[in-house]
Amino acid sequence: MEDSSAGAAAAPSGRAPDDGPAPDRALEYLDEVLAVVERVPRGRATTYGVVAEAVAAVLGRGGPRQVGTVLARAGSGVPWWRVVNAAGSPPGHHLDRALDELRAEGCPLSADGLRVDLRRAGWEPWEDEPQGR
Repeated sequence: MEDSSAGAAAAPSGRAPDDGPAPDRALEYLDEVLAVVERVPRGRATTYGVVAEAVAAVLGRGGPRQVGTVLARAGSGVPWWRVVNAAGSPPGHHLDRALDELRAEGCPLSADGLRVDLRRAGWEPWEDEPQGR
C-alpha cells in the first residue's frame, strides 16, 4: 500500500503547510494594519509605506497597496485620514474629508493646504517603543 501522506509536505497553493488558511492570513493582516493605524496620534500622519513596513516587521508580508486596500475596505473605524501617500497626499476620492479631519486635528499641511507636511507631522510606529532596546 502506498503512503498517501508523502505529498502532504507541500500545500497545493504553493504556501507552506503552516501558513494557515488564506482567510485567516487575510484577517490577521487586516487586524495588524488597523492596529497600526489606530496608533497614529492626533495631529500627525504616516504613509502607506510606513504602515506596511510596521506590519511586515510583525507578519513578514504585505506592502503599501495592501495597506490601502485594507483601509478602503475596512478602515472606517480607524483614523484612516492620517495615512497618506509618500508625497503627503490623502486618498483622492476622500480628499476633502481627509483634509477637513487633518485640519481639525491641527496637523501641519503644505503651504497650499492639500498635503500633509510629513517633515513636521510624520509619525513612525517605532517612535512609541522604549529607547535603548
